[in-house]
Order: sequence, then C-alpha cells, then structure tokens
Amino acid sequence: MVEKHSFIERIGIPRALFWAFVGQLLFMIGDGVEAGYLDTYMLHNGHSQAFVNELFTFYGIAVMVSAWLAGPLSDLWGPKKVMWIGLILWAVFEIGFLVLGLGPNNSAMILLFYTLRGFAYPLFAYALLVWIAAATPTAMLGSAAGWFWFSFSAGLPTLGSQFARLAIPQIGELNTFWCSLVLVVAGGLIALLFTHEPTGRKRLLPAHIPASQVFLGSLSIMWREPKTLIAGIVRTIDTSSEYAFLAIMPAFFVDRLGFSLGEWLNLLSLIFLSNILFNLIAGMVADRLGSRKVVALFGGVGGFVSIPLFYYVPLWFPGNFWLAAAAGIFYGATIAAFVPLSGLMPQICPKEKAAALSILGLGAGASTWIGPAIVSLCAAVFGGGMVYVIWTFALLYLLSAGLTMGLTVSPAARRYIARQEQVSARSAGEVPEN
Repeated sequence: MVEKHSFIERIGIPRALFWAFVGQLLFMIGDGVEAGYLDTYMLHNGHSQAFVNELFTFYGIAVMVSAWLAGPLSDLWGPKKVMWIGLILWAVFEIGFLVLGLGPNNSAMILLFYTLRGFAYPLFAYALLVWIAAATPTAMLGSAAGWFWFSFSAGLPTLGSQFARLAIPQIGELNTFWCSLVLVVAGGLIALLFTHEPTGRKRLLPAHIPASQVFLGSLSIMWREPKTLIAGIVRTIDTSSEYAFLAIMPAFFVDRLGFSLGEWLNLLSLIFLSNILFNLIAGMVADRLGSRKVVALFGGVGGFVSIPLFYYVPLWFPGNFWLAAAAGIFYGATIAAFVPLSGLMPQICPKEKAAALSILGLGAGASTWIGPAIVSLCAAVFGGGMVYVIWTFALLYLLSAGLTMGLTVSPAARRYIARQEQVSARSAGEVPEN
C-alpha cells in the first residue's frame, strides 16, 4: 500500500526536514535584521556612499565564493556538517564586526569582518538546499524549493526588517545588531539539533572520488553541461537588482523622497512579503505551466516591467506610500518567479545535483556583489542619477527571459530520473517488482 502523506508533505515540505525549514527561517530573520538600515546607519555615522558600495561589493564576493563552496563541501562532508560550519563562522565574525568594527566605528575592521561574515550564511543556507535536493523526491522538488526560498526570503529581509523597525526605537540601532546574533544562533541550533534526516549527515559522493575531482567537477560542469552556466547567469540576474536596491534605495526613499525610516522599512517588508508568498505560488504554477515559462515570462519579462515602475511610481506620486508599495509588491512578485530554477537544475543534471546547484549558488552569490557593482559602473559611465541603473537592470531581466527558454531537460535526463524514482519507490515498497 502507498503510505498516506502527512499534511506537511501535502503542502510540499519533506517531513524529515521540517525543523530545518523552521530553523532556517529564524536564522535568516537574524541575518536580515541589518538589511533595511545598515546603509543609512553607515551614512549617518560618517561613511560615504562609495564606502557603503565597496562594503556590499566585498561582502557579495565572499557570499558568491561561499555559495559555490557549499555544493562540493556538502558532497564531501555532508550538508549538515557544512551548515554547522556556517553557523559557527557567522557567530564568530559577527562578534568581530560589532566589537571591533561598528562599536569603535573603525572602517577597516568593519570592512574586514563584514566581508568575512559573507562566507558564513551561504554555507548554512545553500548546504540546506543541497540537502533538500538529495533527500526530496523529484515530484516534490519544485514545492520544496519554493518552501526553501519562502523561509529564506521571509527572514532576509522581510521579518528581519520588521524586527529592526520594532527594536530600534526601544534599544537603539547598535543593540539591534546584537539581537541579530541571538536570532541566528537560535535558528541554527533548531535546524541542526532537531533535524535527523540521515542523508544530510553523510558524504553525498562515493568515498573513492577525491576532493580535487569534486571541486573541479563543480566548476567543469559549466562547460560539460552548458545549461548550468546559462542557469547560473539567469540566477545572477534574478536577485542582482535586490542587492543593488538594498544599497541605494534607502537613501532614495528616505533622503530624496522624504519617507521616514519606519516607512521605508515597512515598504521593504511589503516587497518581500510579496516575494515570499509568490515563492510558493511560483513553484506551484511551475508544476502546471512548466518551470521555463514561469521564469521567463513572470520573472524575466515581469522584471523588465516592474523595475522601472518601482522607481517611477514614487516620483510620479510623491508621498503616496500605498502606490509606492503597490509597485514594490509587483517587483517582489517578479523576483520570486525565478524560484523554479532550484527545482529545474537537479532535473537538468540529475547525476550531479550538488554540482548543478553549486552553480545556482554561485549565481546567487554573484548577484550580491554584481548588483552593487552595476550601480558603481553606471555611476562611472553615466555619472549621477538612478535612471541609468534602473534601465540597465530592466534590460538585464529581459535578457534573462531569452536565456531561460534554452533550459530544457534532455530525454536522457528524464529517463535517468524515471529509473531512479522507480528504484526509490520499490525500495519503499510502493511499487511491486515486475
């Protein structure tokens, strides 16, 4: 008989990984506390916008490298051990960032420890994504990926920004940074101590494969399977505007348009509330329409429309919070439409899931510094003015729509997936032997 699935499984969450999703949500809330106000905090404490852009760029480079490393390290050590490393590094480098950097307002220490801390959260989060891909049936991968990004973006920066909005008036900005450390540690411990799914505790590749081959394979897959490179570029475009906007939009809304800091944080939370809800919707719709169509149409073309609106609507209707919020909500929804990539990649390369996902991690990490770097490049080429930044990103999203249509699953990959699922079903006693 076929085992009846629990409610948790029916909504797309692998039951054995439930507490990992809960813990990641709390972890990312802590990581996202600073997202809505670090930019203005730095500017109001004597640092230039150029320094802030540099800070976010170096941080993003560290995130990019670490997001790629999460794949091969999970293959070698198991995802759970990699998550432990990410949690410990986050705590250690955050303490250095606060005690030696922000406390004395030391620019060099701020840059050093914030950059180093960029290596931490991707090890935790993207190792969990590899764990999900390794332990989840293919039929649930789209929904599970949606829930992963739901828990990820619900914390960073949606609920994290709301926590900051409530905490700052009560305890001040610097003490609010300290609260993020408590939240991250609590979330990490919940995920790691309460999740006992066996796949994540062990090495994912056979023991005879050397480490050098694992790391090389996580890079060579881009030319052995060119679709992974295309997907990595699309994933880079996906959140590049998000990280650029986190660097420049607080000053745009607060200093230029006259929004209060609280209004900006509320707007940011609405944008990413939209994002987290559409993370789930995108995965469900992709199961019916196909992942490529969802990413290309709603993500690529949608972003081409939503990004200019997010900029122009507040200018056309100054002081109107709800019209600005409507444009922001639309923008957050289009960013979410790229979520099906995480379910599509293991199908494109079913024999090398971790390596394929490491390229998505590389793209996600790259977006954290490419976004701010595009801002700096536009300033260098075109001079001041955000309009060039806005239209550069809009055109990149249109490009991503065209690239996405090339991400097809080969017949050989489909046959391999079908065979593996049949083997798994037989092992579980759900399909009788012929």
